[in-house]
Amino acid sequence: MAKFTVNPTRFDPYRNFKFRVKWGANGYVAGVSKVTALKRTTEVVEHREGGDPSSSHKSPGRTKYEPITMERGVTHDPEFEAWANKVWNFANAQAAAEQREKEVSLRDFRRNLTIDLFNEAGQKAVSYKVYRAWVSEFTAQADLDANANAVLIQSIKIEHEGWERDLSVTEPSEPQFDGAGA
Repeated sequence: MAKFTVNPTRFDPYRNFKFRVKWGANGYVAGVSKVTALKRTTEVVEHREGGDPSSSHKSPGRTKYEPITMERGVTHDPEFEAWANKVWNFANAQAAAEQREKEVSLRDFRRNLTIDLFNEAGQKAVSYKVYRAWVSEFTAQADLDANANAVLIQSIKIEHEGWERDLSVTEPSEPQFDGAGA
């Protein structure tokens, strides 16, 4: 088990706006602006002893991991759509019957993800690994509105089989200015 070293001078929690997402060998994914929470829930199994009718005991049951949704602005980068197409590809599904085995890419539709969080100085502070992820929902673009002044967003909903904190990422020593100039 990794031992945490604590920075005794840091009292502020990390902010939620400095992060990057990496999947596979492709490196960081461009333009991800939102990632929903990493959440797991363990079911409660209640049981009683035969001779004790007035109270019950609780034990942990099955653990489920909530899907993760990622959003980014629409660009020419096809990464979200290309990954979503690994699960189901419209063009291949419409092909002749002899081509239908290519509707789904069973060999590489799953990916491991890394979500890196950075401190205010841009140093990696916390990292999470998400295992055996795949796209269950793809939104190519959000609603269009001629009266709005907003970035056009696309999103993917990612199912996965669990996540854990990467304990090899240690707390960075924060930079300090000497005050000798700006």
